[in-house]
Amino acid sequence: MRFRQLEVFHAVYHHGSISAAARALGVSQPSVSKTLHHAEDNLGFPLFQLSRGRLIPTDEAHALMREAGDLFDRLGTLQQTARNLSQAGGGHIRLGIVPSLALDIVPQAMAQFRRESPRVTFEVHTHHHDDLVRSLIEREIDLAIAYTPPPHPRLTRQVLAEGELVVLFPDGMFGPLGPRFPLDALADRDVIGVAAAGPIGDVLTRAARERGIAFRETVSVQTFFIAARLAQLEGGVTVIDEFTARASAAPGMSWLPTDPPLRFTISWATLEERQPSRVARQFLRTLEATLNETRSHA
Repeated sequence: MRFRQLEVFHAVYHHGSISAAARALGVSQPSVSKTLHHAEDNLGFPLFQLSRGRLIPTDEAHALMREAGDLFDRLGTLQQTARNLSQAGGGHIRLGIVPSLALDIVPQAMAQFRRESPRVTFEVHTHHHDDLVRSLIEREIDLAIAYTPPPHPRLTRQVLAEGELVVLFPDGMFGPLGPRFPLDALADRDVIGVAAAGPIGDVLTRAARERGIAFRETVSVQTFFIAARLAQLEGGVTVIDEFTARASAAPGMSWLPTDPPLRFTISWATLEERQPSRVARQFLRTLEATLNETRSHA
């Protein structure tokens, strides 16, 4: 099928009639009808059947639309990007982020950035750490924000800020505590674990092993937010990143950074051959400022 035939097929499929498709495309009804008949002749099977004044897609049309739908979705994204780039100060950022940063920090930075650059649009994907590299390589996203992205020959990485792991726990559970939570106090405790924590989880695992601390993971979840919420609901203990802890503040719960400190980095990553665009670099500066400002309010 030629693209014009696909375009007409797509319009008829979604609008249900020749006349409605013609109005949507801004062309005459005879033009739509002629193009559709040519498409069916080329394919060798009908795409629609007339029933009570409406064109009903055949099984073959449904199968074809499953493939064509992705094409038109991408075309829509391309057209939106072209419109954005045609405007001064415009642009489009396809961003991939880990779930814990999607809860509060990145939305804060996006809101601040869009107040200053309202013509810039965003497409945001949340992925667990290991899926971000795949999304970059498959060009689903242009820019990834993650905790210590893994080394890869096709990626460029740069640190934005530093963060710490903290212990979230019910008020009074551990008695008087100083400014930091002694990691040894988790020994033989029930702890809500995070299975998809990536390099942050490795920081905790390594520190516990080095100090000979063993605790019981009574529940294992996929995100820090779920761990924090579950700790609130059942009065439990969990070790999460400080940004999730801040965003999940609730009465009756406290959080403290650990002793010894369990630090990690927040970095951006992109394909080496596709460096961040001008607007993406501007957004990264806003995100870096947001991260540092949030940490300064500890």
